Amino acid sequence: MRILLAVIISYLFGSVPWALVIGKVFYKTDVRKAGSGNLGASNAGRVLGKKAGISVTILDALKAFLSMLIASVIAPEAILYAGLACCIGHCFPIFAGFKGGKAVATSYGYLLGITVLLTKHYFGELLLPVLCFFVVLYLGKMVSLASILSLLCAVIMTFFFHEPMPIRICLFLLWLFVTYRHRSNLERIRNGTENKIKWMG
Repeated sequence: MRILLAVIISYLFGSVPWALVIGKVFYKTDVRKAGSGNLGASNAGRVLGKKAGISVTILDALKAFLSMLIASVIAPEAILYAGLACCIGHCFPIFAGFKGGKAVATSYGYLLGITVLLTKHYFGELLLPVLCFFVVLYLGKMVSLASILSLLCAVIMTFFFHEPMPIRICLFLLWLFVTYRHRSNLERIRNGTENKIKWMG
């Protein structure tokens, strides 16, 4: 029951659509009706501006980390699953018609939770994937590609550091999930029509 409670709380945390909340409260704008229509940080930044995009990124990452922190108190054995539940909640939020974002910022909150609460390998499983994200973003100018490859980097690092199998499996499943959520982006990358950022390099 404690594990189930931790997972449910984490899903509800993940379901808080910060892009929608910030858009409506501070900008009187529903981000679902502009840009890509996604309730994620990238679309929030595209529609509402850089400040909103950064705010949503931080809040979406924090909800995953806080979910795992709460799970560490309620049911420590559920930390990994709580983080995944939060990421799923972000993509399929009960508070926004089950249509959410693509779990990129939330995934980094998940990495933060794993690092702080479980592995302590700050460089290999947190800072290196973040560095990978910005290097790929600088070279390719595509947030989707940077997101997918940086999470793949995190998966590879779990093998490099010989992490327990549950951590390897959960991060691999998260990478597959995020990659699947970006399937339309991957199609556009193949066709050469993917959106590219203009604010870097």
